Amino acid sequence: MSELIPAKEYLGKLKEATEFVKAKVANEPRLSSPRVMIICGSGLGGIADILHSPQPKIEIPYADIPGFRTSTVPGHSGKLIFGLMGSNKVPVMCMVGRLHFYEGYSFQDTTFPVRLAKKLDIETVVVTNAAGGVNAQFKPGDLMVINDHINMPGLAGHHVLRGENLEEFGPRFQPLSDAYDYALRKLFFTKARNELKITRNIYEGTYFFAAGPTFETRAEVRMIRMLGGDSVGMSTVPEVIVARHCGMKVLALSLITNACVGDSPPSAFDENPVPMDSGMASHAEVLETADEASKDVQKIIEATVNAL
Repeated sequence: MSELIPAKEYLGKLKEATEFVKAKVANEPRLSSPRVMIICGSGLGGIADILHSPQPKIEIPYADIPGFRTSTVPGHSGKLIFGLMGSNKVPVMCMVGRLHFYEGYSFQDTTFPVRLAKKLDIETVVVTNAAGGVNAQFKPGDLMVINDHINMPGLAGHHVLRGENLEEFGPRFQPLSDAYDYALRKLFFTKARNELKITRNIYEGTYFFAAGPTFETRAEVRMIRMLGGDSVGMSTVPEVIVARHCGMKVLALSLITNACVGDSPPSAFDENPVPMDSGMASHAEVLETADEASKDVQKIIEATVNAL
């Protein structure tokens, strides 16, 4: 289990990062007080393309920000982008490329940007991800609004709030029965169906957080399904927990990029077995499916944020 940075040192790094970012956006008053943070999942970095501003959007590479880690995953460009979204010009900070536990980073590292968002007085966090469809009803390209989660690493002792509690952000024992804001979920569905007339399947369900980086085995898929998971992925939950610990409202969305294989593997005694790689997940498939659905995701998120 990775060593934790002492709270005093962590808060010092956070203060330095906050001051650095504030200085970068200080010359554009409309961008200096963002109200919404959007975390772009695999293949969904195009969400930042719908930001607009009277000046060029402000882009800050992670590598330039004190205390920030860099993203190492294909499809994650690794920068904060500040701009305005929608006709109401809502000031937004986009995190284009998230940080993952499986990259070797601690949860303190992966959720550092969320704490930064709180320091910037951001009120709402929109979290997107690419996920595998565990629910047999889900097909690649479907969307799932998250209404609950199962934090498997957290249940096993790798919890994002482990260690000294940061009292200035939230309580020692954070309730999570209201983690995914009802009003935001309702708004998302209303905008998608009534205003934009999106025909893509949109469900609600439970997200299962697995540490990764391997995709799940067949037996693990059956276990996740039995435990109540509808989608599975390697992110989101640590960010959501920290956002709630900071008192921010959360809307979270899974883009289903592949159907998880849960059938038992072919037996060595079978004469004509189904190929072992039938339905096998790949990161390339994740990015391809995300690209196809990204335009709908962008439209719905823009309409939702515009109403905040």
